[in-house]
Amino acid sequence: MRLSQFQVFMNDEFGDEYAQVLMRDLALIDFGDRTPNRAIADGEDVREVWFAICRSQDVPKSRWHGKNKSSKKQHAE
Repeated sequence: MRLSQFQVFMNDEFGDEYAQVLMRDLALIDFGDRTPNRAIADGEDVREVWFAICRSQDVPKSRWHGKNKSSKKQHAE
């Protein structure tokens, strides 16, 4: 996953303003309580950061590969 795609997923799922709040303030247990911004800046895999956000925010698994996309469609692209 590219950072640009990650940003689209964040904005689609949470809206632009709340996505920014989550990036700045959400402490991700999966990344030692680092925020998404810090984890990405530290070189963590953007895809894994996205999945950690999804888990922490109870995003349905059906949307982990983007809104209105299933994992099968995502892998086919």
